[in-house]
Amino acid sequence: MDVLAEEFGNLSPEELAAPIPTVEEKWRLLPAFLKVKGLVKQHIDSFNYFINVEIKKIMKANEKVTSDADPMWYLKYLNIYVGLPDVEESFNVTRPVSPHECRLRDMTYSAPITVDIEYTRGSQRVIRNALPIGRMPIMLRSSNCVLTGKTPAEFAKLNECPLDPGGYFIVKGVEKVILIQEQLSKNRIIVEADRKGTVGASVTSSTHEKKSRTNMAVKQGRFYLRHNTLSEDIPIVIIFKAMGVESDQEIVQMIGTEEHVMAAFGPSLEECQKAQIFTQMQLLSLLFEDLFKKFNSEMKKIADQVIPKQRAAQFDVVKHMRQDQITNGMVNAISTGNWSLKRFKMDRQGVTQVLSRLSYISALGMMTRISSQFEKTRKVSGPRSLQPSQWGMLCPSDTPEGEACGLVKNLALMTHITTDMEDGPIVKLASNLGVEDVNLLCGEELSYPSVFLVFLNGNILGVIRDHKKLVNTFRLMRRAGYINEFVSISTNLTDRCVYISSDGGRLCRPYIIVKKQKPAVTNKHMEELAQGYRNFEDFLHESLVEYLDVNEENDCNIALYEHTINKDTTHLEIEPFTLLGVCAGLIPYPHHNQSPRNTYQCAMGKQAMGTIGYNQRNRIDTLMYLLAYPQKPMVKTKTIELIEFEKLPAGQNATVAVMSYSGYDIEDALVLNKASLDRGFGRCLVYKNAKCTLKRYTNQTFDKVMGPMLDAATRKPIWRHEILDADGICSPGEKVENKQVLVNKSMPTVTQIPLEGSNVPQQPQYKDVPITYKGATDSYIEKVMISSNAEDAFLIKMLLRQTRRPEIGDKFSSRHGQKGVCGLIVPQEDMPFCDSGICPDIIMNPHGFPSRMTVGKLIELLAGKAGVLDGRFHYGTAFGGSKVKDVCEDLVRHGYNYLGKDYVTSGITGEPLEAYIYFGPVYYQKLKHMVLDKMHARARGPRAVLTRQPTEGRSRDGGLRLGEMERDCLIGYGASMLLLERLMISSDAFEVDVCGQCGLLGYSGWCHYCKSSCHVSSLRIPYACKLLFQELQSMNIIPRLKLSKYND
Repeated sequence: MDVLAEEFGNLSPEELAAPIPTVEEKWRLLPAFLKVKGLVKQHIDSFNYFINVEIKKIMKANEKVTSDADPMWYLKYLNIYVGLPDVEESFNVTRPVSPHECRLRDMTYSAPITVDIEYTRGSQRVIRNALPIGRMPIMLRSSNCVLTGKTPAEFAKLNECPLDPGGYFIVKGVEKVILIQEQLSKNRIIVEADRKGTVGASVTSSTHEKKSRTNMAVKQGRFYLRHNTLSEDIPIVIIFKAMGVESDQEIVQMIGTEEHVMAAFGPSLEECQKAQIFTQMQLLSLLFEDLFKKFNSEMKKIADQVIPKQRAAQFDVVKHMRQDQITNGMVNAISTGNWSLKRFKMDRQGVTQVLSRLSYISALGMMTRISSQFEKTRKVSGPRSLQPSQWGMLCPSDTPEGEACGLVKNLALMTHITTDMEDGPIVKLASNLGVEDVNLLCGEELSYPSVFLVFLNGNILGVIRDHKKLVNTFRLMRRAGYINEFVSISTNLTDRCVYISSDGGRLCRPYIIVKKQKPAVTNKHMEELAQGYRNFEDFLHESLVEYLDVNEENDCNIALYEHTINKDTTHLEIEPFTLLGVCAGLIPYPHHNQSPRNTYQCAMGKQAMGTIGYNQRNRIDTLMYLLAYPQKPMVKTKTIELIEFEKLPAGQNATVAVMSYSGYDIEDALVLNKASLDRGFGRCLVYKNAKCTLKRYTNQTFDKVMGPMLDAATRKPIWRHEILDADGICSPGEKVENKQVLVNKSMPTVTQIPLEGSNVPQQPQYKDVPITYKGATDSYIEKVMISSNAEDAFLIKMLLRQTRRPEIGDKFSSRHGQKGVCGLIVPQEDMPFCDSGICPDIIMNPHGFPSRMTVGKLIELLAGKAGVLDGRFHYGTAFGGSKVKDVCEDLVRHGYNYLGKDYVTSGITGEPLEAYIYFGPVYYQKLKHMVLDKMHARARGPRAVLTRQPTEGRSRDGGLRLGEMERDCLIGYGASMLLLERLMISSDAFEVDVCGQCGLLGYSGWCHYCKSSCHVSSLRIPYACKLLFQELQSMNIIPRLKLSKYND
């Protein structure tokens, strides 16, 4: 407290409560917000809501099952709940399991779903509790996960990284993310004009029981209604009458009595007279029957299968409840990513994706990704362009280039996605505030100019006269915490509507409330936050901060900075840089770069090697890239601190000289210093895994692991088995070369139970199926894990390590979309050096700057240089950061040029260079594209069986194809023999015998058609050509070859 007294003791109370003069304090709300809501919170919140609330509602909606076979029989669900994740060790013995164990043992991290049911058995009623009906995969860090509320020390005990975001599932040992799906808002009326200019309105309705879609269309001046349960379009008036509005006058009153409305609606009324439908019974029964049949058939199906026709009196339903149905359905949907729901004809591919673990950023970026439902092939620019309503909700820079551009988006830093909530209290509050029910009115009032319609989640609540009072009271109640903070209320003056929304899936973000031209948050509040008296929730309840969604932002007047507040302002932005997302937040000074460069960096930041998490040495992933010596960036941003990128960095601070050197730096290539590479610059570890399972088969045979095979003469293991231990599994620390064996596994030749009567071999025969290592370079075995998976099969996993140092052709990139490959590695004695004796690590060609306009990179170099000299980090946060003026003063103070240029001596001639060189540290990332993984050449090699042409692809050691266009070039040059060589001789030349008389193919000098060998001659044609002739013959088409003598 003494420290506080020194700092604030001499201030008067008025000064303490003054509005924030600086922007410095305000951003402390961000860490507080991220503690509460976090970057991945939308996934976790949504899953928690599903597990705790939604699953009970779904059960309530479908709680009763009856049967046709026996009217007395029924089954009723009373309660449903999801347990904690566990694993079944042996029969009916379970124990809790940690996510890391599931990753290593290829299991699914899931929890049992249990229900309480009441059903009839014979004549008595039975109640059973805690009956398992299936297993639900559990999202990491959700309310049912082992990791909730643990300290970092407890995380370490569980082998988990405390910085890992969570929000994904582990299915069969693979981490899977369900991407955020973007779709049209449900239960809202959307009016749009289609290509022909006809106006239509559509609603997609959704409840717990069913989903449906209703369209309105205009045809020849008449209104029609289309519904997904009805086969054809129905005139609108018929629907009105079916719903019980029988007189034409009532219909017109409800729609509106203005002249233009009535004129437009006339033809629809006349058409109804012709159809002569005046009663409501028949039509509604059809509608209801259609829906009801669809809905009940599923329930019936279960019951009719369960009740056997001969039906024993003591029929017990419990024995017929199959657990695997739900479990497999869930696991399959998540692991394959194909969600198909039969009822709504919904078939979606790629809903889930494997969590990309290239770096910490790529995992985080994946959690904030939004995938859209537009097909990527159509070249529509509308959905792809940046909409104004996305400001602050979606990141403007972070979208892929190419066909998915603008369709795959990412959330901004402070965006939160709402979940559904109870609307009962809102209905009560609204009716207390004077919302009148529509059914009490005759319908005429709806067209008065002062009457506003009130919608709640797309349903009409009623009408109100004084809409301003309703909106203001609602906002007061929300700020005081009487109703949920995510309820939004907005007015639409052109349609005279008030929209209240409380449903899930709306994007919203927090803003500071402004009262009387002053922000409600003062220095005093920020002090309390810094000391920990106050958290983000308190700011919400004391009406200092509130969430606005996109609809409500339209009614507000939001100031970006304090000095732009005027008398109309209602809210103040917390921090402008939060309109960028996670990936774009890593870029220093992004507001000084050309905008596409920031987009390129967002794509490349996900490919940078670095650190994955604190538990990266315990993981056995299929592919893992780690940097040997990662460093924190010298120029950082506020976002970097918020997402704790500094603790798991992906890159190194390289000293860069911007100059031309040697001509090996054309087209963005970089020149690297050999001494820097020797000291570990850009050195990386590549981990791969190899695994195998040992199964048991139905005829009591099983896979074996055999020991190494010994050479007969020397009694030593043969070369292929050199690295095997006595048990037939490779030993850790050994060097593996290409084609050496890792696990010497044998498998029985007969795995099925043999048929009756066939002779059974007494001793099972085994054939070798070894797991071999394939790779261009040698690897080292890091560790071997032996365990068992969920099906009680043995599981052996080996982790292989390669250490790679940068070589010519490896790809590097700075944080400004400036990517380049290494073009030359120069010994240190030939590199230029500055007067303090510093040699650059990287020489970069100056031609990369003018056309790219990445001024942010220039400023980053200046700030980094000043930071090195002062021993501190500089900030390059968007729309702020350290000023160039201050940075230049720091440089001058240390005796450097204020421009960041240095006097440089050439290492080749020893003379000073004739210009000053821009010289300083820039953060460089090593990307995962390395030349070693892409290098490919072939002389002779494998061929395809069918066509006898070389295989294709690097993985299969394929050939390089001379395609149609290359062939056209050779034809243009007239190089006929080269053409012949490339297309036949070095591909699939084949000797065939052809009969000159009948023109068919012969065999070894004999024509089977003519039954003679006198006219047979031998040719060389491509094998594919011979194959084509034979395939044509098999379809009764006879190709005949006409031969003429070579010398005629």
